Amino acid sequence: MVTIKSKKEIELMKEACKVVALTYQELEKRIKPGMTTWELDQIAEKTMRSLGAIPAEKGYNIGIKGVPPYPATLCVSINDEVIHGIPSKNKVIREGDIVSIDTVALKNGFNGDAARTFIVGKASKEAERLVQVTKQAFFEGIKFAKPGYRIGDVSHRIGEYVHSQGYSVVREFQGHGIGREMHEDPGIPNYGKAGRGIRLEPGMTLAIEPMVIQGKPNILQLDDGWTIITEDGSLAAHYENTILITEKEPEILTIL
Repeated sequence: MVTIKSKKEIELMKEACKVVALTYQELEKRIKPGMTTWELDQIAEKTMRSLGAIPAEKGYNIGIKGVPPYPATLCVSINDEVIHGIPSKNKVIREGDIVSIDTVALKNGFNGDAARTFIVGKASKEAERLVQVTKQAFFEGIKFAKPGYRIGDVSHRIGEYVHSQGYSVVREFQGHGIGREMHEDPGIPNYGKAGRGIRLEPGMTLAIEPMVIQGKPNILQLDDGWTIITEDGSLAAHYENTILITEKEPEILTIL
């Protein structure tokens, strides 16, 4: 069931989303070659807690036998890792890497969710273009995040744009509703047919997140039960924001 947030709930949720935006602001300042992904994770957790929020991904359990609860504040995925890379003291960020980070903050009983892909140092032109297209795919999609349109209109535009740029979208993972729960209805794929799915209404809060692969769309899951990589070793990027459907244009809650 899709939840419509009240004015009070939206104000509370905006606080959680602001924490996420401030966390990314801090990470962008601090990320550099030679750091470990574990160090990034520590920065994010310290920032969130200093702002009165809880790292919602830490301890998150997907309920699949054999898959342990997620152990960290951030998902940090490098180069051919698409999503859900687990931070580690042994994983060093190098010059030219593209680093996708996804995180969720819980404050006042509400969640804020966003993802960014950072270019560390000087990367290839191909990597830079992938990151830019992934970000633009989000903004293409939310052109249809207005009352009267349907979820399928958002999904269709994201996929259409990504494919027009010569890239692939991940089909096995998708965006989602968000609020008191990290993952709520509706699911929001990054592809599909226009005119399908539920109709958008003011008060809906959605996490829209293009996950884009430079090569073929096939993915693999590593033995840790979390990390998703591209099957062909090509680069991947991720961009996400939590948005609010309003009477007019969508409001992006996880950008300062």
